Amino acid sequence: MRIRNNLKGTQGFVTAYERLLRFKYMISEQAKERVKILAFWEKHGTEATTEAFKVSKRTLQRWKAALKEGEGKLESLNPQSTAPKVVRSRHIDHWVKDRIITLRTKHPRLGKEKLHALLKQEGYKGSVSTIGRILKDLKERGAISHTVKVSISGKTGRMIERKPKKTRAKIRRPQSVRVLELDTIVRFIDGTKRYILTAVDTQTRTAFAGVYTNHGSKSASDFLQKCLVVLPNCPTSIQTDNGSEFAKYFADTAKRLNLTHYHTYPHCPKMNAHVERFNRTVHEEWIVYNRGILRDDVSKANKSLIEYLLWYNCHRPHHALGLLSPFGCMMERLKDEECHMWWTSTMD
Repeated sequence: MRIRNNLKGTQGFVTAYERLLRFKYMISEQAKERVKILAFWEKHGTEATTEAFKVSKRTLQRWKAALKEGEGKLESLNPQSTAPKVVRSRHIDHWVKDRIITLRTKHPRLGKEKLHALLKQEGYKGSVSTIGRILKDLKERGAISHTVKVSISGKTGRMIERKPKKTRAKIRRPQSVRVLELDTIVRFIDGTKRYILTAVDTQTRTAFAGVYTNHGSKSASDFLQKCLVVLPNCPTSIQTDNGSEFAKYFADTAKRLNLTHYHTYPHCPKMNAHVERFNRTVHEEWIVYNRGILRDDVSKANKSLIEYLLWYNCHRPHHALGLLSPFGCMMERLKDEECHMWWTSTMD
């Protein structure tokens, strides 16, 4: 197989092309600007240059020397690294390092706080953070062992390192903040699985629920949007547990609608006490009497659930509301304003 050279006989083309690439990618905009400033300096003098471009005479001389040292190549005016050439190194007392190595070798699970407490008994005056940095340095040098969690791969059968998962920071609700608490009820009915998403306003105690056939975040997102439409004066903050249905699409919807999303602590249902109590009420007053339609017809089950919710919000007495219904309590709190329509009438 013969290889053809398309540039054969074209003298100087490759060199010119390489210079073009160098000029395009290696010369920064700062270098081009500095060349213009040096040209202005040569033509108009130091005083005019320093006043026009706000650079000192010493800087101009340094740029000129760099250009001369680079034999006139513009790359020599590219900004150089400003990192210090000499970096301070951490000074560690030998007895501290040796003692940490001894303690960690004998007790590999000791953390920086416990090591600091033990060293403090022996006269150490440093901080816990310093012990942590020393541990990191010793691990990088291999002076102490680094515990690694491993597991067996189901595909290859090899041992693989288990790295800690990065989790997004979750915010917790302050005690006085009004939120819409959401949760999921899961029920098995004759081998059929049904999911009932529930929501309660912690202030007005108005509630909403919906039956779904899956446990996905799309269903939870759909339910959240319906809550915002159905519930009067719905809160702009929501609170859920750490279930998978309240992630991905649900979180994206909450972010798009500018809702503050609070999470409860793991295995702490009492933080969602209002919706947990509503879940019990729904189970005792609706689910146990509608298991058949809940299993066979989700659409019919949702219609029946809506009828129950209308009675729950409009008529059912609540001890927490002074034996008023949620809507009745909201009406009681409305202030009656005197009508001024006929004040100026002079007709008898």
